[in-house]
Amino acid sequence: MVAPEIAIADSNTLSCMGLQSLLEEIIPMAVIRVFSSFEELMDDTPDMYAHYFVSAQIYFEHTAFFLPRKPKTIVLANGDNQPQLAGIPTLNIYQDEKTLIRNILQLHQFGHKGGHPHSHPHGATAHPCGNPHADSEHDLSPREIEVLVLITKGLINKEIADKLNISLTTVISHRKNITEKLGIKSVAGLTIYAVMHGYVEADRI
Repeated sequence: MVAPEIAIADSNTLSCMGLQSLLEEIIPMAVIRVFSSFEELMDDTPDMYAHYFVSAQIYFEHTAFFLPRKPKTIVLANGDNQPQLAGIPTLNIYQDEKTLIRNILQLHQFGHKGGHPHSHPHGATAHPCGNPHADSEHDLSPREIEVLVLITKGLINKEIADKLNISLTTVISHRKNITEKLGIKSVAGLTIYAVMHGYVEADRI
């Protein structure tokens, strides 16, 4: 399987680094390349990328390049200064981490409605945490999946215990088992895993 390559073109280094980190977690099989200018992107092999995440300024200055690549292009918007673009998805980078992850996952799902082009045969998908030795379900028990879903919805341990009618100690034990089985400690990482495995929809988090 050839790894998809994604380009980020933005002069804001911090934005690029943060977006690169999130994309690597959401699409671990992808190769993410960062360019601080359109010229740097052109010096590379610009047509090989599966997606382009570009600043609004770069997009508007080089529309002739990006318009023919409209299905692959996502424009990075800054907060309230949202560009009005017909048919071009935008991503507001001035959001909290959870909202940003949800929006990236929605863009990812929207872009691959007919199935991810890099899915494995027979419906098994690449493991979103990059662990090739883990099986597709990681042997999570039905109760652990319930706990995982409630974690992604932002519930704290006590709320999870109340909702599932189990003790706080049991919830903590389930969380420990989930993180050990998946090798994921952060709530953001668990959320990404849950969405990528169909336990929860991106717009429900």
